[in-house]
Amino acid sequence: MTQRVLIVGLGNMGLSHARAYHRLDGFEIAGLCSRSASTITDLDEDLATYPRFDEYETALKELKPDIVCICTWPDSHADFARKAFAAGAHVFLEKPLAETLEDARTVIAAATSANRKLVVGYILRQHPSWQKFIEIAQTLGKPLVMRMNLNQQSSGAMWTVHKNLMNSISPIVDCGVHYVDVMCQMTRAKPVSVHAIGVCLTEEIAPNMYNYGQLQVRFDDGSVGWYEAGWGPMMSETAFFVKDVIGPEGSVSIVAAEQSGQGHQSDDVNAHTKTDRLRIHHADLDHTGRFRHQDDLISMKEEPDHDALCAREQAYLLEAIEKDIDLTSHLEDALNSMAIVLAADQSVRTGEVVRL
Repeated sequence: MTQRVLIVGLGNMGLSHARAYHRLDGFEIAGLCSRSASTITDLDEDLATYPRFDEYETALKELKPDIVCICTWPDSHADFARKAFAAGAHVFLEKPLAETLEDARTVIAAATSANRKLVVGYILRQHPSWQKFIEIAQTLGKPLVMRMNLNQQSSGAMWTVHKNLMNSISPIVDCGVHYVDVMCQMTRAKPVSVHAIGVCLTEEIAPNMYNYGQLQVRFDDGSVGWYEAGWGPMMSETAFFVKDVIGPEGSVSIVAAEQSGQGHQSDDVNAHTKTDRLRIHHADLDHTGRFRHQDDLISMKEEPDHDALCAREQAYLLEAIEKDIDLTSHLEDALNSMAIVLAADQSVRTGEVVRL
């Protein structure tokens, strides 16, 4: 059975998902929706002929889609998802689930009540290189030290996107859910406390918002992790992409040298997932105190690009619908990572450690 899809939100993520739906068997695009969909003049040629709507409720009522793909600003996620479930549609929802944990729980409850599938856009879960990164990290022993960041030196249109995002969400919340989710998969332990710092480096956003933040999270197995994110024209391109895990048995790191000053900019969405290589370091020493093994380098040259990863996400959604896959653990993990980054946001604002 072909699934008819309404895509809501036509920014970077919405258009990538729309291309996936256009190309994948099992889907048919019923319509495209954004606040200015009717006036967009630069849509991909493949997408330009689909019906367009400026009002979400109108599109939902007229099209009666099987699936709604929600790629709008985070402050509309919960409301749009609940309305989609009420209309009988499955939902693909870009992260984060909602602005608050309470709203996120209502979205999950609405999916359960309607007996519809809800998949959250955690794109790294569909990435073979990141899957391997997590797998290797789980062989390093406990506790783990997990160090990650994604700073974006944005200007022009991307700085406008970031400023719009910061009307409702901070960088460590918006991007942080991905990397905190990776940490949770690596350690599979319970998070127990979060501390964070943040600062506003620009007068172009609301005074109660910050465009740079760093969080630190502790787990009940002794593992610790930090995540750093900053947006704006003042951000440094040096070490904008750190993905590094250390355990008693050694370490594993994503080597992304191609992206640092060599043609990839930190606000390029493709650079956010591209890994180049994994470096595996072994801690074993011989009787002379020297390393027994050289570092292993695993090439990731043939990994999927951003659009291909979006296609994998939609293939997973289709499989969940057709095979009636139980998504309980998927949604529990989404809530867990969201709880951590929201605790970090609270910590930035209060200066206090937040116990989970």
